[in-house]
Amino acid sequence: MQKRLKRPTAMLVGLMMLMSACADETTSTTAAPITEATTGQTTTSATPTTDQGDTSTTEAPGSEEPSLEFVGPNGEIPGSAEELTLTDEEVAEIQAGGYSAAFVWHENSPFIQAVEGTATQAFEELGIEVVASTSAEFDAATQAANVETVLALNPDVIVTIPVDPVAAAEAFRPAVDQGVSLVVLSVPPEGYVHGEDFVGISSGNIPEYGKLAAEMLGDALGGQGQVGWIFHDAEFWITNLRDQAFKDWLAYLYPDIDVVDEAGFTDPARTGDIATAMLSRNADLSGIYVAWATAAAGVLESLRAEGRSDIKVVTHDVEAPLAIDMCQGGNIVGIVANPTASGGENLAMMGAYGILDKPAPELVTGSPFATTAENVEDGWFAEFADEPPAEVLEACTG
Repeated sequence: MQKRLKRPTAMLVGLMMLMSACADETTSTTAAPITEATTGQTTTSATPTTDQGDTSTTEAPGSEEPSLEFVGPNGEIPGSAEELTLTDEEVAEIQAGGYSAAFVWHENSPFIQAVEGTATQAFEELGIEVVASTSAEFDAATQAANVETVLALNPDVIVTIPVDPVAAAEAFRPAVDQGVSLVVLSVPPEGYVHGEDFVGISSGNIPEYGKLAAEMLGDALGGQGQVGWIFHDAEFWITNLRDQAFKDWLAYLYPDIDVVDEAGFTDPARTGDIATAMLSRNADLSGIYVAWATAAAGVLESLRAEGRSDIKVVTHDVEAPLAIDMCQGGNIVGIVANPTASGGENLAMMGAYGILDKPAPELVTGSPFATTAENVEDGWFAEFADEPPAEVLEACTG
């Protein structure tokens, strides 16, 4: 008997089915990282519908539609999470084995906490003990030290996102040499080979994130205006392709919206300064895209300090302060939520595959969710597999 692990709740099953089934009738291609070096592989994925705040738009006639075909950072071919199954005998073998796992994260954001929570629940169902969780706070040297610390506990599985894929190639080599099964959320260490150095990658359909962000900002601006683009200025597969997808889809769907200023960051704590400088150069700015929520928090603080309540902002990863601002009619007009619960389970399942020395899919993906003030509860559940906290509910429904 082939089976997946139990989902956290029945409500989660319904939501994940909704996100994977609700396809925009005007678009039949899949969401994926946009790159010139694609393989032409496609998979079916969700695009915005009225259930996600009705962010659909009319495509610009005569313009060239961005590609939604994709491969992983090293050419990994996407597969379905439904390929990750275990027999009753395999589950029993793992449960009886006394295995352990550890998380070696790049940062400790609410998104990462949510992924870890759902992965931990799945590990517990398999009888795999979680023995450590570390955060590098976006410092590659700290992450390398964390790897050494965790290896002293002799885990069978390590789940990670590298701070820097290049530095991580050396930092995680002792784990690979020790026979630890390395499971990756989104970005593997540079040069690592699927099936040899790591078990598999769990991610979202990356360019779909960018497309949803473009649609939410474009609709909020009424299809016209001047936009600033604050992107992640580092070699990081998921953010690089997601950022570019936003820019490509914005140009395609909203030809009357111009990206008039661009600025990159490596430290999320510096985005407030970037936004302030951007505003000084562009008095007529009407919208800003920011690579992710932690970085968007600094932009939001800058906009408030400058008294620019008119500028509309979109980003990725649902976090409480941004959700509250959005519901209160602030600068935030859209947040792309991650398929966190399914991603956490996928990581645990891949860890089990590694223990069993069973070949896993190279890359499995889930569909992101366009979160607006009208559907915050659904977006929060997609991100955290839970109800929003009281302060968010009060702001959004009170």
